[in-house]
Amino acid sequence: MSQFLPKNFDPSKPLALIAGQGQYPALLAKRARASGIPLRLIELGGETSAELVSGFPKDERATVKVGQVGKLLKALNNFDAANAVMVGQVTPGKLFRGLHPDLKAIRMLAGLDRKNAETIFGAIADEIENAGVHLLDARVFMDEDLADEGVMVKGKEKIDPEHLAHGIEIARENARLDVGQGVVVSRGTVLAVEAFEGTNAMIARAGTFGAKNCLFVKLGKPDQDTRFDIPVFGVHTLQTMKKADISSAALESGSVLLLDKPKLLTEAKKHRIEIRGF
Repeated sequence: MSQFLPKNFDPSKPLALIAGQGQYPALLAKRARASGIPLRLIELGGETSAELVSGFPKDERATVKVGQVGKLLKALNNFDAANAVMVGQVTPGKLFRGLHPDLKAIRMLAGLDRKNAETIFGAIADEIENAGVHLLDARVFMDEDLADEGVMVKGKEKIDPEHLAHGIEIARENARLDVGQGVVVSRGTVLAVEAFEGTNAMIARAGTFGAKNCLFVKLGKPDQDTRFDIPVFGVHTLQTMKKADISSAALESGSVLLLDKPKLLTEAKKHRIEIRGF
């Protein structure tokens, strides 16, 4: 079913889908159901799409607010879930406003020296594991969407190998410092690095400089916690690249997910945007 499933995975037991924004949760749900896995949904209030929620009977879904860790654990217990998977983006600003911590979350947050997306979601993941529910790799059932090695779509511009190597070097250093997972470079010049604003805002900003032969690079962090943090490339990002006149993307193979990969590659070919894996 998936290379990311543990060997002792029991497909007869419910799998809880903790769903954030976007099409990622819906795609994973579709793949899991096609494999015969009984699914339960934990909706994150204000984040999960209404369409996904409507696809679950009331007795097979629960709603929690972002930060309600105790209620999340209770829902997992009520579903008798042996495994859970956490997918989809949560609005970044909710780390600063709109967070609804319950007593469990307050105690959890008090134990963190640094409070950022990685430490907070990592702590939540640990709480889930400590409750006896195995949190799966977020790439589970998404094997076919991973970036492939080499050119997946040939574009209108050719990126010099030296410039590609430079972009990958900058992206790796940016990820090592835990700043972000994407960069835009142009012929050896760094135009923009991804930070808290996210990939699409970074690409739009890079497009304002009018530079030529631009390259977007995205990859995973060293020692990335794939229980909740997966680099994703989707149609929205491709459209942002087109508007910004950035015609090449290099994605780390086996690490970056291409959401709805067939459609994405078709769109890239239509707009003559090169997509390659490294």
